[in-house]
Amino acid sequence: MIRRTLTAALLGTALLVGTATPALAEAPHGWELQVMKVRQAQTLAQGRGVTVAVLDTGVMANHPAFRGRVTSGPDLVGGGARPGQPYWGEHGTAMASSVLNVAPQARVLSVRVIWDHEDPARKRAERLAKKGRKAAEEESRKWAGAVAKGIRYAVDHDAKVISMSLGTDEWSWVGYEEDTAAAVDYASSKGVVVVASSGNGGSTDAMDLDANNRVSYPAAFPSVIGVAAAGPNGARAEFSQVHTYTTIAAPGVDIYAARNTGGYRSGSGTSPAAALASGTVALMLSRNPKLTVAQIREILTRTAMKPPAGYTLYLGHGIVDAAAAVQAAGSPPPTTKTAAYTGKKYLGGGPVGSPVDHPPIDSDYLVIGGAGLGIGLLCLVGAFFLFRRPRPKRAARH
Repeated sequence: MIRRTLTAALLGTALLVGTATPALAEAPHGWELQVMKVRQAQTLAQGRGVTVAVLDTGVMANHPAFRGRVTSGPDLVGGGARPGQPYWGEHGTAMASSVLNVAPQARVLSVRVIWDHEDPARKRAERLAKKGRKAAEEESRKWAGAVAKGIRYAVDHDAKVISMSLGTDEWSWVGYEEDTAAAVDYASSKGVVVVASSGNGGSTDAMDLDANNRVSYPAAFPSVIGVAAAGPNGARAEFSQVHTYTTIAAPGVDIYAARNTGGYRSGSGTSPAAALASGTVALMLSRNPKLTVAQIREILTRTAMKPPAGYTLYLGHGIVDAAAAVQAAGSPPPTTKTAAYTGKKYLGGGPVGSPVDHPPIDSDYLVIGGAGLGIGLLCLVGAFFLFRRPRPKRAARH
């Protein structure tokens, strides 16, 4: 999710959900690669043999930045937009660019599951969702259905990483969805790493349209790696949400990326942070294809550049250190298996009967009570029909 402010939304100059006009000078291009030590990581691996599924608004595969590294999958959300229109693939193209900036020899599988902010279909959905709870639930099912199908499609088409720079925090009518949860579980069961942005609602600025700090799925699902955004100073970006589900952080301010209409532009949000983290996972899997989902999570959290206080709700376990993570991928921690329980069937003496000995119920009372209830119902029905009997009409007065 790329953030927006009221000013950016009104002027229409922002990227997808709007790129805020920075309060300070724009960060230098490529600062994120330096902070994450990406160039050092690329001496060990470059993503060869790894497919990263980018579930987003579509990717303009013919952009010069991609050079044949993007495959276009299905459009699962529909809505009528087509490639070449300015509101098709704006967000997704930028996210694919960030993934490949980190893992240049990886491949991207684009699956369209959401609309860009200016897409007329999104505006229609927002209007419908305001018509009441039933309409909102229907739009929620459509949105969640596309995401869930996209996850399963990516898994079934050999993606090893699923990058989702999206979340329910920016869709006010969407929350926890069982179909999406089941799809995430399916991905994890197949050894596919799922990465998602933590959300852009962490601002305390009253003018920020995204300020809500609402729990955002899929980042909040337990098996998903939720990614917060950090600024060039190493602190939490002011818009990045604050939640316990944040696993790690990555640069998310003034990230230079490909633009769907050609050229490049910078944008800010937890969206590029998640894409950069996904690229790092691709490097790790390229170095060691046998890594499990649990090992990848452990390596990322263990090697991250940690805040002084250790784990925090702001940056999780810290900012991704791509060089250290890829280095550690070569000699991963051993996988742990849950030992089978061989103890007693019950911790105590086992289940016992109720300590209270109730006297038996007298069946005579049941018969008398039932008869009384039946007579009462007959009287009620008789009174109903008695009062509904048509009354004789009176002679008209002249």
